[in-house]
Amino acid sequence: MEDHVYRLSEVVGTSSEGIDQAIRNAVARANQTLRNLDWFQVSEIRGVISGDEVTQCQVTLKLGFRLEE
Repeated sequence: MEDHVYRLSEVVGTSSEGIDQAIRNAVARANQTLRNLDWFQVSEIRGVISGDEVTQCQVTLKLGFRLEE
């Protein structure tokens, strides 16, 4: 296994479908502008309540991407 150096970027993904989809939305969007994404870490989970229902999930992610040689 090679040694790598990573940089972190923090993003917030949202979804009305749940936490998993919020994560997928964040990674998909970050993948459009960042190269070499290798991992993520969920640092916060929040949600919006309207009436008596959860209507939106928000997930803060730290994304790790490899720095190019």
